[in-house]
Amino acid sequence: MAKKKGAGGTPATVALAAASVSFTAHPYDHDPRAASFGLEAAEALGVAPERVFKTLLADADGELVVAVVPVSGQLDLKALARAVGASKAQMADPVAAQRATGYVVGGISPLGQRRAHRTVVDETAASMETVFVSGGRRGLDLELAPEDLIRLTDAAVAAIGR
Repeated sequence: MAKKKGAGGTPATVALAAASVSFTAHPYDHDPRAASFGLEAAEALGVAPERVFKTLLADADGELVVAVVPVSGQLDLKALARAVGASKAQMADPVAAQRATGYVVGGISPLGQRRAHRTVVDETAASMETVFVSGGRRGLDLELAPEDLIRLTDAAVAAIGR
């Protein structure tokens, strides 16, 4: 059953609890001056950056799609476009991303978004016992099994990171 300590009741934690998915909430003190929210989370939690995944939104031929990639690398927009069958992908406007997900940039979770979006998770996640994703606010990461993340977001799995 879900561990709720520090969960903060975000839409992401509510979605996980409703699906009876086991997860661990990892709150940490967020520094608003941090250059990279994902790398900040990895360092604060003492976790290898390859296990901490950032949630990015891209515009793929006019459709907002979610990309989940390790914070240790970058999103390959061409690979993402191929994964969703689009001719081109570019990073989404931050305001559009916030409006579409219901989360603020730096705290966008792939879980519990305002509307469901096509999601692609980088293939490296599948080889890990657990991964960390944003819990829906800056200073909160959620640890869960990658297969639960993939199932709950109905994600495709592809090599979209570099």
